[in-house]
Amino acid sequence: MSAATSDSKKPDWHARAREITIDGRAWINGERVDAASGATFDKHSPVDGRRLAAVARGEAVDIDRAVAAGRAAFEDGRWSRKAPAARKRILQRWSELITAARDELALLETLDMGKPIQYALSVDVPATARTIAWYGEAIDKVYDEIAPTGSNALALITREAMGVIGCIVPWNYPMIMAAWKLGPALATGNSVVMKPSEKSPLTALKLAELAVQAGIPPGVFNVVPGYGHEAGEALALHMDVDAIGFTGSTRTGRRMLDYASRSNLKRVWNELGGKSAFLVFPDHHDPALAARTVAGAMYFNQGESCNAPSRVLVHASIADDFVAVLREEAPKYRPGDPLDASTVMGALVDDGQLRTVMGYIASGKAEGARCISGGEQVRTDSGGPYVEPTLFDGVTPQMKIAREEIFGPVLSVLRFESEAEAIALANGTDYGLQASVWSHDINRAHRVARALRAGTVHVNQYDEDDITVPFGGHRQSGNGRDKSLHALEKYTELKTTWLRIDR
Repeated sequence: MSAATSDSKKPDWHARAREITIDGRAWINGERVDAASGATFDKHSPVDGRRLAAVARGEAVDIDRAVAAGRAAFEDGRWSRKAPAARKRILQRWSELITAARDELALLETLDMGKPIQYALSVDVPATARTIAWYGEAIDKVYDEIAPTGSNALALITREAMGVIGCIVPWNYPMIMAAWKLGPALATGNSVVMKPSEKSPLTALKLAELAVQAGIPPGVFNVVPGYGHEAGEALALHMDVDAIGFTGSTRTGRRMLDYASRSNLKRVWNELGGKSAFLVFPDHHDPALAARTVAGAMYFNQGESCNAPSRVLVHASIADDFVAVLREEAPKYRPGDPLDASTVMGALVDDGQLRTVMGYIASGKAEGARCISGGEQVRTDSGGPYVEPTLFDGVTPQMKIAREEIFGPVLSVLRFESEAEAIALANGTDYGLQASVWSHDINRAHRVARALRAGTVHVNQYDEDDITVPFGGHRQSGNGRDKSLHALEKYTELKTTWLRIDR
């Protein structure tokens, strides 16, 4: 096949972007609806600033409508009382429809939050579909329990759906984060009201449309777009919402706990920020591989990942060579047009995030860190917010760039002299989401992994992942776990039914 013929079969994503029709209305009780007030907000694309759609600006009255629809669906049993095998078939069908809508969903994701189209296609859509299918497949294989009581009793321990679950999801992985909540919440028989980020609401609305096509009854899955202080707050404060699954900033996670205390003491499951440490010891056989791995993990998704390995802790004896490899790697992730299939780094989500990231870069320079690669805004003629992959050396633990979550493509290198110092540096943060240990000394690898206070510790790799393992953190990185069978615990109540047996 000639190059010209091959190129002619490649999708023209710019053309598709011009042709796509976007419906920004809310999804309540199985249909598209305007906000009760008729209010909307304009959603612009970080790719180039184009206006994508007018999106319904949901407020408390719209949340009330969605919660009422979810409660009615739960109480009449149209979903909650379906046999697990029946729910499984529908969730698997939904997963198939997500895969069939791959191109549309990927394009919406790229236009909405600026990630490269190649990764929206190869990562976000498949991960979303797999999550829904996996929880569907799992739910009819989860057994309840019988307690070991005396012979005069039978104590049954069952897991029951809670009712109406509020899900508030972020803008960095809109589909995947939605699926992590939807899979276990719906598989266990709950109804869901989802508030997507106002920065990236479009794929959640499309997922709801596909859910009804798959056979999920109206009212079971509702989506109300809007702002956090309006729709999000109303959902978290709602007296008829039984639990909140939240992914976002630690600052907003604190508010979720406050809203629960001010309302009905609903359960709050927070998946929050991170400042993950990447520890490289001199006994690792290939430090250059570690450097390439951390660059790829850090600059993926523009650095807009809660588990981004933003602190690289390198033994002083190998630090200079390690930094030299990083300096060569960073420019390979230079931002490009997200709608170009070859682009590996896209746009930040909006101008506000651009200002935040550039502020941290300025802070690093002012506090004495050496910016040895990147550090500038680029593609300014595109109309979108793009920042170079940035690398700082000479970072100390007291600097803001070493302490605070940046949520952008900024990597900091800190040097250590001993294993004890490396562990202290890694744990010297308010967060505890992920970490990585690079060592070929098996004793050190286990010893350090055990000492690190993080929900996931990678060894000689970073960010290898599967739906079968839990995701979450310690301390101010949140509570509870997304993914795996453990996520089912978040959206169910344990009930003991004690029967006396007469002799």
